[in-house]
Amino acid sequence: MKTIKLIVFLSFCLSLQVIGQNDNNLKLWYNTPATRFEEALPLGNGRIGLMVYGNVERETFNLNEESLWGGGPTDTSAPKDTPSQLQKVRDELFKENWSEASKLLRYIQGKNSQSFLPMGDIIIEQKYSSVAEPKNYYRELDLNTAVSLTRFSVDTIDYTREAFVSAPDQVAVIKLTASKKGGLNFSVGANTAFEYASIQSISNDEFVLNGQAPIYVDSERRFPLLYSSPDGKKGMRYQYRIKAILKDGTVSTDPSLQIKGATEVVLIISAATSFNGYNKRPDTEGKDENILTTNYLDVAKDISYDQLKDRHITDYQKYFNRVTFDIGSTDAINKPTDERLKEYATGKEDPALESLYFQFGRYLLISSSRPGGIPANLQGIWNKNQRPSWGSNFTTNINLEMNYWPAEMLNMSEMTEPLIQFIRNVSVTGTQIARNYYNMKGWAVHHNSDIWAHANPVGVQQGDPKWANWSLGSPWLSQHLYEHYRFTNDKQFLSETAYPLMKSAADFCLDWMIEKDGHLITAPSTSPENVFIDENGKEGVVTIASAMDLEIIWDLLNNLIEASETLNTDKDLRLKWTEARDKIYPLQIGKDGNLIEWYKDWKDQDPQHRHVSHLFGLHPGRQISPILTPELADACQKTLEVRGDGGTGWSKAWKVNFHARLLNKDKAYKLYRELLSTSTLPNLFDTHPPFQIDGNFGGISGVGEMLIQSHLNEIHLLPALPINWSKGKATGLCARGAFVIDMEWDNGKVISGKILSKTDNTCILRTGTPIKIKGASSKSSKKDGYYITTFKTKANKEYFIGL
Repeated sequence: MKTIKLIVFLSFCLSLQVIGQNDNNLKLWYNTPATRFEEALPLGNGRIGLMVYGNVERETFNLNEESLWGGGPTDTSAPKDTPSQLQKVRDELFKENWSEASKLLRYIQGKNSQSFLPMGDIIIEQKYSSVAEPKNYYRELDLNTAVSLTRFSVDTIDYTREAFVSAPDQVAVIKLTASKKGGLNFSVGANTAFEYASIQSISNDEFVLNGQAPIYVDSERRFPLLYSSPDGKKGMRYQYRIKAILKDGTVSTDPSLQIKGATEVVLIISAATSFNGYNKRPDTEGKDENILTTNYLDVAKDISYDQLKDRHITDYQKYFNRVTFDIGSTDAINKPTDERLKEYATGKEDPALESLYFQFGRYLLISSSRPGGIPANLQGIWNKNQRPSWGSNFTTNINLEMNYWPAEMLNMSEMTEPLIQFIRNVSVTGTQIARNYYNMKGWAVHHNSDIWAHANPVGVQQGDPKWANWSLGSPWLSQHLYEHYRFTNDKQFLSETAYPLMKSAADFCLDWMIEKDGHLITAPSTSPENVFIDENGKEGVVTIASAMDLEIIWDLLNNLIEASETLNTDKDLRLKWTEARDKIYPLQIGKDGNLIEWYKDWKDQDPQHRHVSHLFGLHPGRQISPILTPELADACQKTLEVRGDGGTGWSKAWKVNFHARLLNKDKAYKLYRELLSTSTLPNLFDTHPPFQIDGNFGGISGVGEMLIQSHLNEIHLLPALPINWSKGKATGLCARGAFVIDMEWDNGKVISGKILSKTDNTCILRTGTPIKIKGASSKSSKKDGYYITTFKTKANKEYFIGL
């Protein structure tokens, strides 16, 4: 029997090594060109983004560069007498004069944040020797390699276009080929959405587009574009250049590229801006974008296409190949992705589509958020609009955070580095905002931010306070700092980065809260972006002590208490934080069994509002769980029943996570299906509408929560595995405590697995059936219908799970 079990362990591990390396299940493919952005295929290296349409005669590539934004360093000064307005607002709130408090809050609003901007389009116009209809059309995005392919035939000639965006070489690369010698005849042009741009030839095989972004691109789209401010400030400079490398044929510029009689052509695109940091003027203190693009291009042009491609794939796969997820396949993989989506929406089973969507989400984060860069915004790095919805900015009352929920658990921890750097930046501007707007300590971040670390309440004294004056971005962002530590156990990061920023966020929260009837509350307080109706029938958006506020602050203080114990520091502060946490106004259960969202058990103007902010303590927080706080968990369940299963893409994605945390396995799966069926575009982008990438990231976070949960300081294997995924395997999933887990299951039960411990730590497993550990002495007990297995681990050692 022992020999048989050993063979099972070894065969399991061997099978996991090959899954996903050359998997045709991981391709998005179509038999027609894209006719709109929502059908095009995204490529990216974290900094440069391309959207590939695959049109035959006139191909378009939307080009983005992550640092191209409107504006310049944020103004942290406050409107006159702003700090004094806060007490007036509080006075009205305690009189329950909601509308008057809202009016006064508008005085505590500054400028809107800036917008993420498109760099331009690359346009290939291809000429053919006949007007025959193209045949054998095919386009794909291969998630295994992060390479797109378009191929078709005209008459007797087969044409291909292959594209990728390289992180090692920081260029986009497009290769065009013809099966007949000299069969390629095409032009390459460029455009941009903004005024005052120019295109010029550099040589017979290269041209450059230069531009300057507006100094003001209001994210709310209420004001016209402004290219120069009254004091002479100008916006960010940007540039992209394109070089053609031919094996045969001729090339010239006019200034567009003109290629004639070629068989294979490689286009290399480099792009850069003058962005030089959140606190530097991009016009006078910016980097030299000309030097940057020239250097990128000069290096890449001397590397062969095959080498560029191999370097790109090797770099990409070191992240992507860490995680596999196999829940079965169907014949549907032989159909185009858009057709599969349509059939899936009618109720057809397609487990391979469900795993494809999961891996596509991982692909998007790897492609839009790389170390040293800018965080993924509302659209990652893919935007073609001069005035994108909501500015494609960083919305901190849910959307920015949701973008990074899957990063740690799905083995992409490095991709959080841009978010961490952004938090460092916004803590600086946020410290000035806390002082200038409220005369308080610490750092504060409000609803909207941007590349300039914008932190003030937005709205220009006209915004609705239900979104504009939400003030608790700093404690929510701080959660990501502590979660990074919990997943990595990196004590140096905790000590030098996370802990100081968390402490400063707590300084603001402790100043922000006030005491009422023996409890600490927030005032003003909103529950983004909802509206209540009080017991007197009055509508309001601003009140005191909304549940979300209290849960976020509880989470921060609880994390700080743990962190100070881990670092063995600040004993006196720890006592202060503990007293404050325990003094926070407690969560309440309403007369209908729901978790109360507001200060009192009031009705919602929209009972099925897309935001379910008051369940923060369930997810992404850990204040509420069916295991530790069953009554509050039941109240969350009731709340979700009332809210319903509808909502925009990101809202539905959050509900997947809620139900997974409630251990509602089949409900979580139902909503995951609905996310793909009703909120997913033909190219698998999530739609709000319009396209917002947070739903992609929130959705795959929900899958992670169905497979593994570790927020309660133990690792719960298959906590919410749906019946439809009763047999499968996954590798590379991460758990808090610095563990990496591979596992295979059948009939909904773990049958084998492997745990890699990255540090010396104690591992606690919660499973539905008894398991055995190979490689360590373990203790097991049964509790509340689960089996708890505990064993000590050593750093970089593997432990095997068996029955």
